[in-house]
Amino acid sequence: MTPEAVEQLVQEVSAWYAEQIIKERRAGAPDASRLKTLKEELAACAADQQALQDADEEEVAEIASRYAARVKELEGQ
Repeated sequence: MTPEAVEQLVQEVSAWYAEQIIKERRAGAPDASRLKTLKEELAACAADQQALQDADEEEVAEIASRYAARVKELEGQ
């Protein structure tokens, strides 16, 4: 998988977390714990996206694997 394709996966997951943060904030009684977790996951996505800039093939493959699994997991929710 190319770094560009992996970046697209990371962006897809980031968008999901951002959407969930917005939904949680708009909830009548936002769950602070869930909000904290979502923000942490979004920050991790940003860090991985940054890491992709200088990643070697092995690192790209590792990030790709992690995010491909996460996309499947999130689609199941």
